[in-house]
Amino acid sequence: MQHGLEDLLAARGVIVSREAIRLWVNRFGQHFANCIRRDRPRPNDKWHLDEVVITIRGKKHWLWRAIDADGDVLDILVQTRRNAKAAKRFFQRLVSQFGELRVVITDKLRSYIKPVKALAPNADHRAHKGLNNAIEVSHRPTRKREKIFGKFKSHRQAQRFLAAHDLITLLFRPRRYQLNANSYRHARSDAFNLWADYTAEMMA
Repeated sequence: MQHGLEDLLAARGVIVSREAIRLWVNRFGQHFANCIRRDRPRPNDKWHLDEVVITIRGKKHWLWRAIDADGDVLDILVQTRRNAKAAKRFFQRLVSQFGELRVVITDKLRSYIKPVKALAPNADHRAHKGLNNAIEVSHRPTRKREKIFGKFKSHRQAQRFLAAHDLITLLFRPRRYQLNANSYRHARSDAFNLWADYTAEMMA
């Protein structure tokens, strides 16, 4: 996100530092993420859940991420544990936001079993590592960010950055391989129009 914004501004003759962009992300990112979350259509009712380890100040943390069958990110949550309590907390957030689901796909982590049964008793829970390739792909931008910018400095920074980044990416990066050139141009135009509306809303 930072590299892209820095390049876009440089092309217009505006030179800014990475630190300035980081502060902008911290200050304004959550507003745009909230607007996108508010206006997004109801997600597909087939969800993929997964957790991946990230290191913050030398300590293991777990990034819990959920996507729907279309690959759209539903939510992320950075936690210090990978146990039943952490799984329940994350799954409860999802159900409270999006309601009932039809299918939930997880890896073989047993901590998911009780939360899914308790909070979505009618859902088909499929626990199989090989079925979750889609969400493994969804983790890649996080790994790329870590590689380019280094490790996250704090739990709060990781949660704030990733929660905003995933939703903003959802707006500006429609699956180009699924769209013809004309549809992609329309999607991009719609994204910029929404961004302008969200900016005006912030300034009101």
